[in-house]
Amino acid sequence: MAFHEVRFPDDISRGARGGPQRRTQIVELASGDEERNASWASSRRRYDVAYGIRRADDLAAVVAFFEARNGRLHGFRFKDWADYKSCLPSQIPAATDQAIGTGDASTKTFQLVKRYASGAQAWVRIITKPVAGSVAIALNGTPTSSGWSVDAATGLVTFVSAPASGVAITAGFAFDVPVRFDTDTLDVTLDLERLGSITSIPLVEIRR
Repeated sequence: MAFHEVRFPDDISRGARGGPQRRTQIVELASGDEERNASWASSRRRYDVAYGIRRADDLAAVVAFFEARNGRLHGFRFKDWADYKSCLPSQIPAATDQAIGTGDASTKTFQLVKRYASGAQAWVRIITKPVAGSVAIALNGTPTSSGWSVDAATGLVTFVSAPASGVAITAGFAFDVPVRFDTDTLDVTLDLERLGSITSIPLVEIRR
């Protein structure tokens, strides 16, 4: 299905609730022990943007956005204010934030990623929707502003010439989450003052 390279209104997404979801199968044995199995290799993010609607104008903006996406049909960008850049929330993205590959003198294209680490464990998230103009690249720790380009619709960084063997390629960036509405109905309530509200407006991350 088509993906619309447009972002959900920031002033409404700022008040949204949600985050990553995992799916784990847990079987409790007769002994009381458990067997656990991860059904998904990667997490999937879910949000509810109804909490960000504070005015009638916000409601109108959401309805217009919903109609333009044809409900669940078309995907769009969403800014997750809790996790939208390659560094910590208190920091500014830098070209050395995330390792995206190592040169081998032949590969020219590298995917933007973000690592989530705790102790010895880490999970690598593929970033497909970087914010245009936000990406910075470094080779062996030295920022470089030329010789490469980034596709803001896929998160692929392409070099004019393949980085030499052993060269560490890092990146810093801001990014959006590719999502779609997870409902084909907006249940709008209007009170006597014509102020509107919607009980729930669920969004779900699109994984490809």
